[in-house]
Amino acid sequence: MKLSKMAMRNNRRKNAYLALICFVASLGGILFGFDTAVISGTVSLVETQFALDKINVGWFGSSALLGAIIGSLFAGVLSDKYGRRPILILSAILFFLSALGSTIPPSFEVLIPARILGGIGIGIASVVAPLFISEFAPANLRGRLVALYQLSLVIGILLAYYSNWWLLGFSQANKTFFENTELLYQIMISEVWRAMFGMEMIPAALFFFLLLIVPESPRWLVMDAKEDKALRILEKIQGKFAAVKEIENIQYVLSKKKGTLKELLKPGFRIALIAGLGLSIFGQFTGVNIIVYYGPDILGNAGFNFDNSLKFQAAIGVINLIFTILAIWKIDSWGRRPLLIGGMASVCLSLLIVAALFSKPEANGILIVIMLCVYMASLSFSINAVIWVLLGEIYPTRIRGRAMSIATFANWGTNFTTAFFFPWFVSQIGMGAGFLVFAGFCFIATIFFYKTIPETKGKTLEEIEQYWTRSKKIKKQEIINLKNRKF
Repeated sequence: MKLSKMAMRNNRRKNAYLALICFVASLGGILFGFDTAVISGTVSLVETQFALDKINVGWFGSSALLGAIIGSLFAGVLSDKYGRRPILILSAILFFLSALGSTIPPSFEVLIPARILGGIGIGIASVVAPLFISEFAPANLRGRLVALYQLSLVIGILLAYYSNWWLLGFSQANKTFFENTELLYQIMISEVWRAMFGMEMIPAALFFFLLLIVPESPRWLVMDAKEDKALRILEKIQGKFAAVKEIENIQYVLSKKKGTLKELLKPGFRIALIAGLGLSIFGQFTGVNIIVYYGPDILGNAGFNFDNSLKFQAAIGVINLIFTILAIWKIDSWGRRPLLIGGMASVCLSLLIVAALFSKPEANGILIVIMLCVYMASLSFSINAVIWVLLGEIYPTRIRGRAMSIATFANWGTNFTTAFFFPWFVSQIGMGAGFLVFAGFCFIATIFFYKTIPETKGKTLEEIEQYWTRSKKIKKQEIINLKNRKF
């Protein structure tokens, strides 16, 4: 009995240590979500203040994404060379400087570089944070723990929505507040979009200080020939016996050959590359970030004023949070494929209905909000929940950081393209036709995922790597077995 209690205490201690590491890393998701969503409350205000045309509105809405492309392109190489934790610390610094610079810019020309700087932080965090978590997590918990990153992202989006809504209400209800302090009056009242950006400094500072207390990834430490340090960290998470075995598995995989990006073009791994790129590209052509960036403008087209648009966007954010939690609950029991494929079919159908509603002479605003909630619930329960899990799982350990950079670069490149052209695109063809285009992409994506994405639940990262190198005959039998399985 005494031994059992001691074992229970040890397990609680190991679980608490793992939870702390994953929680801190997932804060990168909160900053990612906050930075991408905060733009939604500022678009119309900045457009009015600086008299922007639709192309410049698209440039403002997508400028951070240009930075994200840059950040994601170099994040993997930097994290493979210098470690995961130092690069995450760099992203926290960039988030803070971007928020500060976006709060006090004297002109539109200065605002854009500040947004790009924050985008570089987003790109870094989007590559390294899920990678960092996946390299700590045991196989049976990896899906749930990596999905914490997506949950944090959703929480960051929701925080941005409510922050924007509250700050707008504050500025309208307290127009005489800060009258004696010109700078604060400008930031909080007359040009409240500045305060909306400035709120990001709070989570950025928290992320920075908490990163100082977590360790480096044990897998990266093994790659850097620091096995003793890696073993001590893994012992705190898995216990001595499991830690030794884990080190041996990592060393075995790393000992085969030095990883190069050319390896991704070999048979087997080539499919992994295509699968990751498909997840990244189709993930953006669902239109999810269009709702995040331009939600109030879309709801404005449905007949709502700006204040009500922010309220309904916050409601959509709550739906996003609820179904993300449900996905995290089920991702390690149901598996990645059922969530991804079934959810994408629902996304496609809901987009078709939204397109039809917007195509009517008089849009039914409430019905559009309801269908956008269904659409967001479907996304949250499918690709939004599994994309970062799968991208952290499907690539070989030796080049995982660089491979994730390629996939995430494609993600941000597609994101930038859709965000930049969306305001102009729907002004030319209409909101209904715009959503119809997204529905078409989702239909193609559902078929693509069915054909290429394997089930990875319960497998170690080394077992997943070995899956890609197995013969086509064995893989075909595994797929047949998977189809016959009941979830």
